Amino acid sequence: MKVAVTVMLKDGVLDPQGRAIGQALGTLGFAGVGEVRAGKVIELEIAETDPERARAQASEMARKLLANPVIESFSVSIPTGA
Repeated sequence: MKVAVTVMLKDGVLDPQGRAIGQALGTLGFAGVGEVRAGKVIELEIAETDPERARAQASEMARKLLANPVIESFSVSIPTGA
């Protein structure tokens, strides 16, 4: 089963990559773009058929390795059609 873990910097943590993207969008003529935050999506193929067990397993992986709990938060989703 495919599972997606989205990792984002917590509110209040500086995001230089997001700021650079926001400035570049303005330079390219995209007006009206507010704050930009950059994160990462990690797609996992888990040998689990139960969606709730897969979600729990991915959450444990995120807590132990994929996200830094001091500065990042994460969410787990199961993409449609997975």
